[in-house]
Amino acid sequence: MPATPHGTKGVETGVGLTALLVAAARAIETHRPDALARDEYAEHFVRAAPACANWPVRPDEVPGGDADPLWGRLGRYFGLRTRVFDDHLQDRAGAGTRQLVLLGAGLDTRAYRLPWPSGSTVFEIDQEPVLAFKQHTLDALSAAPRARRVTIAADLRRDDWPHALLAAGFDPARPTAWLAEGLLLYLPAAAERRLITAVTTLSAPGSSLVYEVKVGVEPAAVRDSPLYTAARERIGVDLLALFDPDPRPDSATTLTHQGWHTTTHTPFDHTHHLNTPLHPQPQDPLSTNRWITTHQPPADTVTPLPGR
Repeated sequence: MPATPHGTKGVETGVGLTALLVAAARAIETHRPDALARDEYAEHFVRAAPACANWPVRPDEVPGGDADPLWGRLGRYFGLRTRVFDDHLQDRAGAGTRQLVLLGAGLDTRAYRLPWPSGSTVFEIDQEPVLAFKQHTLDALSAAPRARRVTIAADLRRDDWPHALLAAGFDPARPTAWLAEGLLLYLPAAAERRLITAVTTLSAPGSSLVYEVKVGVEPAAVRDSPLYTAARERIGVDLLALFDPDPRPDSATTLTHQGWHTTTHTPFDHTHHLNTPLHPQPQDPLSTNRWITTHQPPADTVTPLPGR
């Protein structure tokens, strides 16, 4: 049975509603025979929030299937992003990282659905209403995390979230896998710069960060695309209004200058080896998305600075 509506204020508006959009996409992906990622909890979040109780959570509930710009194309995109970021985090765990931080965790259930090695801790940072709604829904399902899970109610647009993370038991001397999935698109540029600085300060050698950004300015033809129009008119999610309009910082270059090893991919770089039908289209909003993977070298390979 789905959880009863509880604490949905702050979840059903603004960026909180985008977390439900991603949850619905993950639910649909879960029920595909060729699913790239499976999240058995996703549909329960959708059904627990009155504003999206009628959204589809299975492929056969999507009129037009993959041709639908919202639940087909955008839904496939979120499925692909989930899988690629899952693979990255599992690779880091396999290499020995036991500390994970989800920045803007939203309705992410990686602490519950991925097979974490013994001794792993997953820190989840987001605003209190989102975390409360998520916890209530998971508790109603008697869900149990597969790693030690620590939630931290904080606003990532402010300066104080690193202090809250440290107070919750985060150890900056240990390598960390950081994830900012679908977060930086919504942060003001100054907040993104502060976040990148904080992650660098808190990261021991061997740490990694994976995140998503948009590059350049989308022309009018892209901003008028069916993907954006469908989200706005059918479910009330105005993605363009939520994206921060300020010129974006080049965080990948900043990280490189700070000693991180950085690679940049488009979503479509992953479509062939993961055998997904997501491909570029004319005037495509997804063509400006970039997935950035960056890591610090392990301690035994760090080159000392001159004079040190």
